[in-house]
Amino acid sequence: MDEFEIIRRYFVRASSDSDIRIPIGDDGAVLQPSPDHDLVSVVDTLVSGVHFPESLEPADVGYRSVVVNLSDVAAMGARPRWMTLALTLREASHAWLERFAQGLFEAADEYAVTLVGGDTTRGSETVISVQILGDVRPGSALTRSGAAPGDGIFVTGCVGDAAAGLSILQSGAADSEDVDYLVRRFARPSARVAVGAAIAEFAHAAIDVSDGLYGDLEKMLLASGVAGSLELSKLPLSPQLTRLVKRDDALQFALSGGEDYELCFTADPDAAAIEELAEHLGVAISRIGGVNEGNGITCLSDGRPFDYSHPGYRHFH
Repeated sequence: MDEFEIIRRYFVRASSDSDIRIPIGDDGAVLQPSPDHDLVSVVDTLVSGVHFPESLEPADVGYRSVVVNLSDVAAMGARPRWMTLALTLREASHAWLERFAQGLFEAADEYAVTLVGGDTTRGSETVISVQILGDVRPGSALTRSGAAPGDGIFVTGCVGDAAAGLSILQSGAADSEDVDYLVRRFARPSARVAVGAAIAEFAHAAIDVSDGLYGDLEKMLLASGVAGSLELSKLPLSPQLTRLVKRDDALQFALSGGEDYELCFTADPDAAAIEELAEHLGVAISRIGGVNEGNGITCLSDGRPFDYSHPGYRHFH
């Protein structure tokens, strides 16, 4: 089975998207962006053994490959439209490809994204690069650089679950409902696309939590030229996480673990729209701190200074 057969068998399928003029299968796709919209482009690469364990179920690998990119689209308040896939494999395993494609299209269908092209090659590692193209109304894209003194700092969902799930996958743990929940939070993260589109109406800055809450918040504050305070007692920790590990370990997972793909954003701390939005979408949104003048992050524990620093996950570091 060569690369052309892989594409034909696993990745070519009909689409009803009328904005795709020439679909997957040609030398390139021809797409028609929405009139009077800005184009948003994001891309992430996942490498086996680095971004996911090689033992991870192939359908989960496919699903994650899409969602980690959708999370970046969500952080900009954009609508995802199309994606391309560059796939490098050690071998063309029918069983692996069938399950991988199943998970990939499961995520694509869930978030209304169409695969329009890509490339398939042979190499020494499994490497998956997904690019997603989206659109957003002109001038309305959220960035990391708009946070201002007086803003509240908010985060969606719970943080720390996915990092704990990855730790379980790597070290092993006895099966339980809590263990299964945390592993699934790593294997099948949620992209907060609907939240991102909604907060674009009132948020000042946003970033997705992929490399650890502390490190990603630090990036956003640095881009905005401001400082922030982070109240550790306000971090949203799931009951599944706190039942399995001690609080200090749960905080470590939450602050530096990454892989949550929740959204961290700043906005008017008294914005009633945030509470209404959380209730409407069924997604918890917690205020975890505030923005102020200066630089860096001050961590507090029940209002008292707490010494903590972590740059987040970094390649080549």
